[in-house]
Amino acid sequence: MKQILLADDHSFIRLGLIQILKDEYPFVEITEVADGASLVNKVLQHNWDLVISDLDMPGMNGLEALEKIKLINPFLPVLILSIYPEELYAIRVLKAGAAGYMNKNAAPYELVTALQRISLGKKYITAEIAEKLLHHTDSNKKPHELLSNREFEIFKLLALGKSLTQIAEMLSLALTTISTHRGRIITKLHVTTNADLTRYAIAHNIIADI
Repeated sequence: MKQILLADDHSFIRLGLIQILKDEYPFVEITEVADGASLVNKVLQHNWDLVISDLDMPGMNGLEALEKIKLINPFLPVLILSIYPEELYAIRVLKAGAAGYMNKNAAPYELVTALQRISLGKKYITAEIAEKLLHHTDSNKKPHELLSNREFEIFKLLALGKSLTQIAEMLSLALTTISTHRGRIITKLHVTTNADLTRYAIAHNIIADI
C-alpha cells in the first residue's frame, strides 16, 4: 500500500489516523482532504491504493462520495469511518461498494486489521454485520431500512428539527425535491408529522434523545 487518500472534515481526526497509518506503513504517502467534493476530485486526478473516508462531511457526504467514486473507479477500495453504529450504515455502505465500515470508537488496532483485510482484496465487516447481511431481505427489514440513501439522510435531518428550506440548502437540492422526499419518507415509515419522525428516530437509536 503506497498511496492513501484520507477524507475527514476534522483535522485532529486526520492527524490521529495518519499516525496510525504511518506506524503500520512507514513509507506510505497520505493525501488529506476535508470534504466529499474534494475527495471525488482527487480520485479523478490520481490513482490511489486506498480511500479512507468519514461518513459525515460538509456538502457531499461520504456515502454520496462513495457512490461517485465507484462510478469513476469500481475497483478502488474505500473504507468508511463513522460515529454512527454499524446497524445504521454498514449495510448501506457495503451495498454501495465500500470495502468496509468502521465505527470511529473502535480501537486503533482494528483499523490496522481492516487495512490488512482490504489489502488482501477482502471486505472488513464484523461478525454481527455478516450475520445480518445473510438475512437482510425486504421481508425482515425495519421501515427505515427501506429508505433510499438520500431519503435516509433527509429523514435524519427532519428528525433533528431541520426545516425543508434548511435541508434544501444543506444538500444543494431544490425545495420541491426535499418536499417530495419527505412525502415518501412519511409513507414508508407509516407516520404523519415531523414530530413522529423524531420519535421514530429516537426509538430506533438513529438520533439521540433531544
